[in-house]
Amino acid sequence: MEKTNKVNGKDLINVGVFTAIYCAASIVVFMLGFIPGFLPLYTVFIPVLSGIVFMLFLTKVKKFGMIFLMGLLLGLIMLLTGMSFYALIVGSICALISEFVYRSGSYKNAGKAILTNGVFSIWIWSNFIPLFLNPDSYFASRSFSDEYVETIQRLLPLWMCPVLLVSCFVFGLLGGVLGRVILKKHFAKAGIV
Repeated sequence: MEKTNKVNGKDLINVGVFTAIYCAASIVVFMLGFIPGFLPLYTVFIPVLSGIVFMLFLTKVKKFGMIFLMGLLLGLIMLLTGMSFYALIVGSICALISEFVYRSGSYKNAGKAILTNGVFSIWIWSNFIPLFLNPDSYFASRSFSDEYVETIQRLLPLWMCPVLLVSCFVFGLLGGVLGRVILKKHFAKAGIV
C-alpha cells in the first residue's frame, strides 16, 4: 500500500481530538481571568499546560497541514466564543510557521518540536490585541465592573504588548520541554529524538 503525504480522515480525527483537549486545558486557565491579576498570566500558564497536550499531538503529526488546521480551528473557536478575529489571523500565521519549523526536522526532531510549540503558543497573545488597540471598545462590549476594568488597564499598559508576546513564546518553549520530558515514551515510540 502506497503511503500518501496528504492529510486523511485519521489525521483529521487527531486534529479534532487534540484541538478539543487543547481547548479544554486552555479553558481551565481562561477561567482564572475572572480574577484580574491572573489575566496577564494566560501567557504563562496556557503555553505550559496546553503545551503538554500540543507535544503529544506532535507525536501524531507526520504530514504538512495538521498543525495549520489546529491553529485555524483554535482561531475559529476564539472568534465564535466572542474573542476578536485576531486569534484567527495570528493563530493561522503562527500555525503555518510552526508547520515549516516542525517539517524542517522531518517530524522526528525533538528540538524542532519544542520550537514548534513556542511558535504555536504565540496565538494566545492575539487575545490581548484588542485590549491594546482599542480598550474602550473592548470593555464597552463586555459587562465588566469598573473596578475590574481599572485593574486590567493598570496591569496592561501598552508596553506590556510585546512583553506578553515574548512570554507566550518563552513559556511555549518551556511547555515544550516539559511535554517532552513527561511524554518521553510517546516520543520514543513516534521515533522523535
